[in-house]
Amino acid sequence: MPWWGWILLGVVLLGSELFVTTQFYLVFLGVAALLVGVSTGLVEQPVWVQWLSFAALSAVALVGFRRRFWQNMDRRDSDVHDGIVGESGTLSETLAPGAQGQAELRGAVWSVRNVDDITLEAGARVSTVELDGLVLLVRRAS
Repeated sequence: MPWWGWILLGVVLLGSELFVTTQFYLVFLGVAALLVGVSTGLVEQPVWVQWLSFAALSAVALVGFRRRFWQNMDRRDSDVHDGIVGESGTLSETLAPGAQGQAELRGAVWSVRNVDDITLEAGARVSTVELDGLVLLVRRAS
């Protein structure tokens, strides 16, 4: 394969990671393809050496780096999660059961969703029971 074919394959694999959730497998395959493309561009290599290099670089990258990389990228904000669950805040608006609105908590305005089975009035004290992305799930404070 020509050097530019490897570069193109690497770019396609890296770009695919943006649209397909593969937990960063394609990133390491794409980087391996780019490295093979660069090395083939610098030094002419037989096709079997190119494919062997691609396989070896992919295997080393996946085994050696992927788990650590994914763990760092997939880290749930456990400090934020653990610290905010159980905290109390004040509703900025009336919320029907299941409705989403805003509340003040820790001096900041947060998006909240009422998971209680009653309507919560504006100004009511609420307690955070869960963090769903950037939305706090709240119910009436006891």
